[in-house]
Amino acid sequence: MSTSILYHAFEIREYVYMRTRHKDGSTVFEVERGDLRRLRCPQCRSYDVTRKGIVVRRLRMEPIGMRQNFLEVSIQRVACAACGVTRQVSLPFADPRSSYTRRFERYALELSKVMTIGDVASHLGISWDTVKEFQKRYLRKRFEKPKVGKLKLLAVDEIHVGKLTFLTVVMDLKTGAVVFVGDGKDSEALAPFWQRLKRARARIQAVAMDMGRAFIHAVRRNLPEATIVFDHFHVIKLFNERLSQLRRDEQKKADDQGKEVLKGTRWLLLKRPRNLDDERNEAERLREALEANQSLATAYYMKEDLGRIWRQMDRESAAFLLDDWIKRAVVSGIGMLVRFAKTLVAHREGVLAYYDFDGISTGPLEGMNNKIGLLQRRAYGFSDMEFFKLKIMALHEATAVLIG
Repeated sequence: MSTSILYHAFEIREYVYMRTRHKDGSTVFEVERGDLRRLRCPQCRSYDVTRKGIVVRRLRMEPIGMRQNFLEVSIQRVACAACGVTRQVSLPFADPRSSYTRRFERYALELSKVMTIGDVASHLGISWDTVKEFQKRYLRKRFEKPKVGKLKLLAVDEIHVGKLTFLTVVMDLKTGAVVFVGDGKDSEALAPFWQRLKRARARIQAVAMDMGRAFIHAVRRNLPEATIVFDHFHVIKLFNERLSQLRRDEQKKADDQGKEVLKGTRWLLLKRPRNLDDERNEAERLREALEANQSLATAYYMKEDLGRIWRQMDRESAAFLLDDWIKRAVVSGIGMLVRFAKTLVAHREGVLAYYDFDGISTGPLEGMNNKIGLLQRRAYGFSDMEFFKLKIMALHEATAVLIG
């Protein structure tokens, strides 16, 4: 080992190699400062200092093969005449009070891209918490306060991350990056985000979301000039929930034969016709259920027509279909359809706004929510919520396997 190798291979600057020791299966490199004439105060950076003895620190370095390496540094203590502080001089390759070099931390972060936290800790001979703190510090620096001044198109949705625990996630639809994660699923969850947007003077054009009242009121109050776009995924999801409830209600009212026909048809009603399994005779079972119950049949075919609203060439065609759908739902006399028609009337502009912004939706955010669920399952949950949120903020840069 030489001073040159320490400099080029391990980035040890301003210190010279003295000797090597081998102890307990590891290698210890001893170094000391080469030039004592340019010492500075670590507090005020003044050169008016007096030397006050030596302190030896041991720092962990990257391993060579399977062998652990340590750097034993003789650090000069100095008394500063300018600020009156007596402290150790700063090291150019390690942070104050740390037990490892900065290069070792970067090495651990590189390993984290392809290994779990536990694997990295085992390989490097350090604790799980130390690797987590490396990641947490890096994620804070990169993602804790993303720039929001140039945001234009947003998607907002809540996710369930544990027993009675929800998070509200905001995504930049242009880049696919999560720009905010708030606690809870009500309007208060977004309060810190509105403040950041206001300070950055961001001009949000549109926000894609579901038809939840809390988010609607929050956006209208804090972003009065932004257009609300009701996501077609959530509209269809809401209708499917109402359709499932209608099936349960009709099954309760049916006679024994009707109950038997409707039994087990929930998922058949929610499937698209092309996805019905011929081997399981699903198409025939669905046909029998629809023939047995006229209300259910009407609602089912109305569901198929509802999806066509978002597959038109322009807003005018979609508006015609939407208004026609609402009229047919009202005259059907089926309570579920009548109530859903009223919901669409109240949110008509938000539904049609889909065509004003090139078909934006919360689809990308739904995909991100799936990644979040996978991340949580692979980690068997997160006890550190701050770390979990930072991981979510970094997911758009993660690999498909979500290692780490």
